[in-house]
Amino acid sequence: MKNSKLFVVMLVLSVIFVSCGKSNKPAEVVADQKAKVKITSVETKEVDQNVKFTATVEPEVKNNIAPSAPGRIRHIFVEVGANIKKGQRLAQMDVANLSNLETQIENYRKNFKRVSELFGVGGASQQDLDNAKLQLDVAETNLKNMSENTYLLSPIDGVVTARNYDEGDIYSGQMAILTIMQINPVQLKINVSESYYSKIKTGMPVDIKVDVFGDQVFNGKVSLIYPTIDERSRTFAVEVKLANNNNKVRPGMFARVEMNFGKENRVVIPDLAVIKQTGSGARFVYVYENGKVRMQAIELGIRIEDKFEILSGLSGNEQIVVAGQSKLVDGAEVEIIK
Repeated sequence: MKNSKLFVVMLVLSVIFVSCGKSNKPAEVVADQKAKVKITSVETKEVDQNVKFTATVEPEVKNNIAPSAPGRIRHIFVEVGANIKKGQRLAQMDVANLSNLETQIENYRKNFKRVSELFGVGGASQQDLDNAKLQLDVAETNLKNMSENTYLLSPIDGVVTARNYDEGDIYSGQMAILTIMQINPVQLKINVSESYYSKIKTGMPVDIKVDVFGDQVFNGKVSLIYPTIDERSRTFAVEVKLANNNNKVRPGMFARVEMNFGKENRVVIPDLAVIKQTGSGARFVYVYENGKVRMQAIELGIRIEDKFEILSGLSGNEQIVVAGQSKLVDGAEVEIIK
């Protein structure tokens, strides 16, 4: 009986001992779970305000060569890719109508001369003379127009970029016979945020990179600033001209235009501090305050070696976590290590 009582007492004591032992362990675990992090103070410095825009290279001038009326194409004198000069003959339409009009004009000239002589001796009235002169003037104007639409000349120095017909085809008026582009200089049109409207000036230098030429930098200048802001996109158009003396840059190429708007004081932080939020493009950092950290959304600017410019989210007086973020959550207590 005594042995039974002793066993029960020992069993109860064992349970109490085990329970007490378990109740002490969570406190030790909780203490060990405080995350260890490294922090640094954010800094401010002058940062070049370089802004990049994308654009497609366009010709300075583009001309579609075609007569004013349908007709048969007798000759095309140039091929795609040919460099041409202003005034150079490009194509010839059917000359039958032109020849007929030239013959008519010769008759009108003879008639005008005859009426003039009669008017001089009183054999014709002033009205007769005026009618003969008007008939000749109208025919000569028609001849000039028909000549321009029979022998098609280039209005610019440029290069042939398209040929849509062959000799003997009937020009229908649906598309041009030839397309001529002036590609020296070329131009690029970019859409710039309205916040830069007061900072952009005509003649302002810009750097241009064309994707097919890698990191080669071309020098351009702002040539035209559009006077209105698009109310939907809150941007305005800017045209940039690029000298293209060797015709290396061609219309249709993809380019990047970089503008420098001077320097501004900006908050700068190490790239190690920046965390990308899973499932979105948002970026944030952990800000350290009084033994705890909080998540702070930020907007990144340009990258400067191993640092990022911060456009918004930090004032410049914070301390931020640069190592140990993987186990952090918003509001977590942390231990600072060096």
